[in-house]
Amino acid sequence: MAPPMGNDRHTSGHTPGHTRRALLAGVAAAGALGAAGCSRVATASTTNGGDLLARLKAQGVVRLGIAGEIPFGYIDKDGQLTGEAPKLAEAIFKRLGVDKVQPVPTEFGSLIPGLNSQQFDVVAAGMYVTPERCAQVIFADPDYQVLDAFVVRKGNPKGLHNYKDIVAKKAKFATGTGYAQIQHAVDSGYQQSDILIVPDQVAGLNAVEAGRVDVFAGTALTTRAVVQKSAKAESTTPFAPLVDGKPRIDGGAFAFRPTETRLRDAFNVELHKLKKSGELFRILRPFGFTKAEMTDLTAKELCSG
Repeated sequence: MAPPMGNDRHTSGHTPGHTRRALLAGVAAAGALGAAGCSRVATASTTNGGDLLARLKAQGVVRLGIAGEIPFGYIDKDGQLTGEAPKLAEAIFKRLGVDKVQPVPTEFGSLIPGLNSQQFDVVAAGMYVTPERCAQVIFADPDYQVLDAFVVRKGNPKGLHNYKDIVAKKAKFATGTGYAQIQHAVDSGYQQSDILIVPDQVAGLNAVEAGRVDVFAGTALTTRAVVQKSAKAESTTPFAPLVDGKPRIDGGAFAFRPTETRLRDAFNVELHKLKKSGELFRILRPFGFTKAEMTDLTAKELCSG
């Protein structure tokens, strides 16, 4: 993930021994088993909004591109597919007449190429909606929004509350591979070459606890979950990073091939029903989401920057 297009990954009930690589390995094994009985996705129609929805109804199964990251889409300790995106996909696709979801694991940076090469039907990975990505795929409206926050040592001894503080106080700064927070820091004047890039939020927590860095940047969802059992670190108050001088609230959504507007539109109809009824929050809450992460943002808004 390039920094402007990147997406932080959040945790829910994540323990320090569970690394992103281990999660991906587990997802890969389960995905390989699941894919064994399913043929490759057929070439999509490029007219009249695509015919994928009709084909998925006939097949009875939709293939989800996931990146093996908590809480978005992953295999749990019992070998079951879970996460906010698969659970939301189950609810929406059942309403659309597709009863089964099947994981197709890949690296986060391979999700859009994999989608457009028809390795799976939809990206279900909590992907941030950005103008750069909107040039490659079409998004449903966001199912969540999120602010940034920091992991710092207990008591926040350096008083780090936003990226400007990090620059002004010359704090040692870390964030995750491909995270959007890389660009947020750079936009505030931090030298990209000085950023410590770590694999995930658990590695970021470890770096803060060990004193290798003063701060790790993620999202409010990520940081408050990863510090829950830490005796040495805490999460700061969430804040909106400045992008081009304006506060930025990011939103994550399902992504579809540009030809499949009919499927995206049908998905959106059901998504908005779930929002209106409150069922969306009930689906997302077990994965660490709060009312603050519920959103009325639209893909159109976020695609326009």
